[in-house]
Amino acid sequence: MTDSESTVTNKWDGRKYDATCEFVHDAASDLVDVLDPKPTERVLDVGCGTGHLTDAIRERGATAVGVDAAESMIAEARAQYPDCEFVHADARTYAPDRTFDAVFSNAALHWIPETDQDTLLQTIADTLAPTGRFVAECGGVGNVAAITNAVEAALADRGYEITHPWYFPSVGEYASRLETHGFEVRRAELFDRPTTLEHGERGLREWLGTFGDHFFGPLSPAEQDAVLTDIEATLRDDLFHDGSWIADYRRLRFIAVRE
Repeated sequence: MTDSESTVTNKWDGRKYDATCEFVHDAASDLVDVLDPKPTERVLDVGCGTGHLTDAIRERGATAVGVDAAESMIAEARAQYPDCEFVHADARTYAPDRTFDAVFSNAALHWIPETDQDTLLQTIADTLAPTGRFVAECGGVGNVAAITNAVEAALADRGYEITHPWYFPSVGEYASRLETHGFEVRRAELFDRPTTLEHGERGLREWLGTFGDHFFGPLSPAEQDAVLTDIEATLRDDLFHDGSWIADYRRLRFIAVRE
């Protein structure tokens, strides 16, 4: 898999995602507390996935709208949370007919290529009312580095190269981007959050199947199994504890206000 042959487009399956990735919204449930939505507010959830945190915002009394580019995610969100509004759209080009008091995002911004981050941030700024706030968490610099290094090494041993689909910025890098688009950064932090993956021994394979399918597209099923076995062997001593895989997450969390 050369760079020119690979793809960074993930193939999302809303039902599969919910069955294997409950930790994504559970681990960031306190981010809704940071947002502190009020009953009179309109809040946009960017990259809402299957809508769990969108509904948590709605439960605080706010009008919550979720937007996601994956049709399968939106379909699952609508099925589970009919009291929320969900829009199938690309956040980079989303143009609502009304502004929002706040924009919220969890585990989504890092899926936008670095080359499109400025487009995304300008769209978010335009979506917000004056003094509106932007509260978000995403992967930060060094996120899942052990896992991706093991993937890269296992594929390199077989003559393949990988293209990383994610953008994991530092605090300074992303704060500067936000400021360029008219935001005042009120708080920003980078922190380690080792995250237990679900389903025990199968956890790492399921995680890679959900978030890293782009790495393995050109491989036959037998090749994929061999690569995954090598990855597990490389990481087992460091990331497998008490019957579960622990992903080496590092998160960037921030609060910014549109000036």
